[in-house]
Amino acid sequence: MRGLYLENSPIAYCVDASTDKDWIVFVHAAFVDHRMFQKQFEYFKGKYNLLAIDILGHGKSTKARKGDSIEKMSDWINQIFQKHNITAAHFVGVSLGAVFVQDFANKYENKVLSLACFGGYDINNFDIQKQKGNSKEQMKMMLRAIFSIKWFAKANKKISAYTSEAQEEFYKLNMLFKKKSFKYLAKLKNLINKFPNKQRQYKLLIGCGEHDIPMEIEIVNEWAERENCDKIVLQGAGHCANMDKPNEFNACLENFWKEV
Repeated sequence: MRGLYLENSPIAYCVDASTDKDWIVFVHAAFVDHRMFQKQFEYFKGKYNLLAIDILGHGKSTKARKGDSIEKMSDWINQIFQKHNITAAHFVGVSLGAVFVQDFANKYENKVLSLACFGGYDINNFDIQKQKGNSKEQMKMMLRAIFSIKWFAKANKKISAYTSEAQEEFYKLNMLFKKKSFKYLAKLKNLINKFPNKQRQYKLLIGCGEHDIPMEIEIVNEWAERENCDKIVLQGAGHCANMDKPNEFNACLENFWKEV
């Protein structure tokens, strides 16, 4: 993967464009970066053109200027599309990444071939009351992270991954997260319930790991009942299912795209 920066922005991204195949866009979870998809890059290299974004405040996307906000992520991704002449792509978002791929689809629907959201929620039908308890626990963890990123990363890896190997990979990436980047996440609320529900013009896949928190599994099940979409709960996986069970995750995506 070739590392690049988007001009006139703080956004860093990686591309591997060596074929005339479809594009896949990967957007990572909070507190890590695009490298959480390393097993996906290895598997899909040569089969698809690959694009992986570092969300503002994560990875190498840290040189923000006055006025830069995660609310601009969709527009920055669109600028990357224009730079590389990408007309449309399959999107894969895990956890926080699922928020941004949905926001992009809300704004640039004609540039979405399909959407795969794992460990996420429907940002156009977000139940604030249901999330209140979980949000309080997340806030407690973030407050402690202000004093110790190491403590935060140790606690966060157990929530974010299930297998010991994936937990250690997540921990190493989480340790690189800067405390100052927490401020960017405050604007997430501005992406929620911003657009009305409507019939999607692309296929949707939603999923999570069987060992994710019960609320996430409930969210995925309810989301699948509301929409005409594909749903999967990956066995032996936690919140970041792509890290826990990369082979199963890759096969799931590949089968989904064949249907598309």
